[in-house]
Amino acid sequence: MQNNIYDFTIVGAGIVGLSTAYKLSLAMPDAKILILEKEDRVAAHQTGKNSGVIHSGIYYKPGSYKAKNCINGRHQLVDFCKENDVAIDICGKVIVATEESEMERLDSIYKRGLENKIEGLEKIDQNELVEIEPFVSGVGAIKVPCAGIVDYAGMCRKLLQKIIGLGGNIAFGEEVVRIKTEVDFLSVNTKKNSYRSNYLINCAGLYCDHVARAAGIKSPIQIVPFKGEYYELKPEAEYLVKHLIYPLPHKDFPFLGVHFTRMANGGIECGPNAVPVFKREGYKKLSFDMEEALEMMNFSGFWKLSKKHWRMGMDEYHRSLSKAAFVKGLQKLIPSVKKEHLKVAPSGVRAMALKSDGEILDDFYFEVVDRQIHVLNAPSPAATAGLAIGDEIVKKIKESFIH
Repeated sequence: MQNNIYDFTIVGAGIVGLSTAYKLSLAMPDAKILILEKEDRVAAHQTGKNSGVIHSGIYYKPGSYKAKNCINGRHQLVDFCKENDVAIDICGKVIVATEESEMERLDSIYKRGLENKIEGLEKIDQNELVEIEPFVSGVGAIKVPCAGIVDYAGMCRKLLQKIIGLGGNIAFGEEVVRIKTEVDFLSVNTKKNSYRSNYLINCAGLYCDHVARAAGIKSPIQIVPFKGEYYELKPEAEYLVKHLIYPLPHKDFPFLGVHFTRMANGGIECGPNAVPVFKREGYKKLSFDMEEALEMMNFSGFWKLSKKHWRMGMDEYHRSLSKAAFVKGLQKLIPSVKKEHLKVAPSGVRAMALKSDGEILDDFYFEVVDRQIHVLNAPSPAATAGLAIGDEIVKKIKESFIH
């Protein structure tokens, strides 16, 4: 039993949890802050296993949390990384229309980018595209010079240093299993210890809905995990990619499609495809957890989503099972990519928040209850937007709890 009463306990040491702790440390220097993380390090899951892209904010609905926080967060992220020697490269990207039928959608994305005031956007034709990316096949593209790449795990390690320097605490190996509201404080129980806190912020990512349930929250939201499987270009094929190369995003699904990504610490990733997985932290091909599989199978939202998007799901599974099919997807953008150019790269799993009717929550989603804030959806671009989301949570704390 820990006798200290912390002012704020944050569950999860991914980029959203750490950004929140950092922003709270700056906004309330005297506050006692504790981060509880079930792993032995920061950024162990979604933050440390994504493709490291700094998103521009071009895709998101103007005025949405996503749009505002992505753009604000991107500026903050770039400044933070440059000031703190985190590996970063504002290399720019191209969003490519591979056939004439996609040009109308490319135009609408460009207009949305202008509405969102994305700096430096440029529509380019086939010839200009080839100048930037000589091996890409496309009929037109949008050049997005402010997109880039970063080492998000390195950024998280730096954030933790800052938080500790400002007086914050972190406890690793602490999995939260129960949160109880007492008269004067919250009792936060892990598998090993019990902590007392005035306020709690749930930033548990893939397990945010479990943590909410541990607090007695009856949310309509459930997390369904989707695994992103990647390949990496072998060094002799890296000449094929100069910047970041993206297709048009899927019009009905919140995935950006198979793309080519330069990595901040070297190498070029290709992917991901996206398949439902029966284990929330299931990174291997045959990962399976019976309890989590049953939870998913018993959730009506999963079946309704599957019914609506079964054809796309079959395509994704086909690419998952067949390297040749994966290569074919990549060749739409770069025809000269060959099977032998690729080696398997580590997978990631993203938390997709679904409602029971199968609707995908596309924007950031918070539930605020007595002395608690639960971040129940922090989809891409949450890593880019992390510091801005931290500001948003501090604002919610001040509005809801501390007048």
